[in-house]
Amino acid sequence: MSLKKVHDDQPNNFEFSGENLKRAEEILKKYPKENKKSAVMPFLYLAQKQNNNWIPLAAMKYIANFLSMPYISVYEVATFYTMYNLAPVGKHFVQVCTTTPCLIRGADKIVKLCKEKISPNENEISKSGNCSWMEVECLGACVSAPMIQINDNYYEDLDEKSTKEILDSLIKDKPLKPGSYRGRTNTSPEKKLIINGDKHA
Repeated sequence: MSLKKVHDDQPNNFEFSGENLKRAEEILKKYPKENKKSAVMPFLYLAQKQNNNWIPLAAMKYIANFLSMPYISVYEVATFYTMYNLAPVGKHFVQVCTTTPCLIRGADKIVKLCKEKISPNENEISKSGNCSWMEVECLGACVSAPMIQINDNYYEDLDEKSTKEILDSLIKDKPLKPGSYRGRTNTSPEKKLIINGDKHA
């Protein structure tokens, strides 16, 4: 995405919705009044959720004023952590884990599908206007590799067929349910094993 496009998308103003304002007040109760700036990370997350998965500059300034801290300090936090998006990412934001366990089990094929179905480049919004994708480091679901994260949800135990179905559902704005695509419950084994004549789940 070009710098001009990012600039064009920046709103002039931002403030928490009524619901998020209540959540912000609840978050502040967890910290001593003299250390309220410690709430900057959950506040950034609230802003991102409210603003279609990304944090505009106006939101960072709003949070800085809310927490009585320098704007640059909020900006430093927002730019340090990769979980904060500082440019539009699409309604359905696909993060493809390409760390070793996922890569060994086919994450490169998932990346190829994202290039074909969403956009040829990372962090580029699809022609439909509702999807984007990027490669990320370990998402902590190695046992269910390969996997992707879409917004807050994990899609695990993927192959080319299931990935195509998931990506097509996003493009149609009718996302499929998250979870294992090999029918596993959490991280349970796929099949029962027989060891010394005994069945083990």
